[in-house]
Amino acid sequence: MEFKDYYKILGIAREATADEIKKAFRGLARKYHPDVSKEANAEEKMKEVNEAYTVLSDPEKRAAYDNLGQGGNFQSGSGFQPPPGWDAGFEFSHTHSDGSQAADFSDFFAELFGKQMRGRSPYGEHKMQGNDHHAKIMLDLEDAYHGATRSLTLRAPKLDNQGRVIFADHTLNIRIPKGVHAEQVIRLAGQGGPGMAGEKAGDLFLQIQFNPHSRYRADNKDVYASLPVAPWEAALGATIKIPVPDGFVEVRVPENSQPGRKLRLKGRGIPAAIPGDLYLLLEIVLPPVMSDKERGIYQTMAREFAFNPRQNLGV
Repeated sequence: MEFKDYYKILGIAREATADEIKKAFRGLARKYHPDVSKEANAEEKMKEVNEAYTVLSDPEKRAAYDNLGQGGNFQSGSGFQPPPGWDAGFEFSHTHSDGSQAADFSDFFAELFGKQMRGRSPYGEHKMQGNDHHAKIMLDLEDAYHGATRSLTLRAPKLDNQGRVIFADHTLNIRIPKGVHAEQVIRLAGQGGPGMAGEKAGDLFLQIQFNPHSRYRADNKDVYASLPVAPWEAALGATIKIPVPDGFVEVRVPENSQPGRKLRLKGRGIPAAIPGDLYLLLEIVLPPVMSDKERGIYQTMAREFAFNPRQNLGV
């Protein structure tokens, strides 16, 4: 996927004010609008300009996009994949985009802004009720196993009097229930935007994501991990004790196990009414040769085993 430098597309500095963004957009719209432009690629250019303006003219989208830029040295046109949690911690007061808007723009825009949570619309039946807000938060996988209470500070972007993006911090203590999983949404009633004329406040919806873990990977309620074993444990079979997110467990490694074999521990994934499973992928670790005696053991194995690991290659 191609990274889009929206500031470069509009020809403005990253510190540009809202008025400067609008001025740049109007100038480029006059240049590239298909109805008046004589440029050969006017339609494509106009789409790029519209996309850049859609992001940079919205304080919430712009703040998230700027945060993404701080996470890596991305260049326009280069291969790009947004890092995990790139938009975590921002409190948004409305939906980033609907599906039709994302479809009109690039894959880059759709990846960043086409999958956001949708809160209640500020229009329609409940005009005076406060807007629902939403935010993405990052948790440790262990929080899903044990539950937790966390103090979170969310940043709500808005424009100051000079048209520059500033942030209002919103700190709250929340209880993370045992059994949450990625993409799950926690609703905090009355923690969204304030209501008008005595109407109640909106709600705050928190979308759960997990921090990258050194050992575990979650897929919905299932959890995956590598299990390092010695060659003799894989060949002869063994019962070994290993740590898991909710304590320790004894695992039986079957005889003649090969690297990549998947062992399933039923119900040891993320707990829930129907808990997930824990899958262990065997990784055979060879002991290093540190002495002449150890070298001799390997040499004995080489003589005694009629084993060719490349037999399936025809050699």
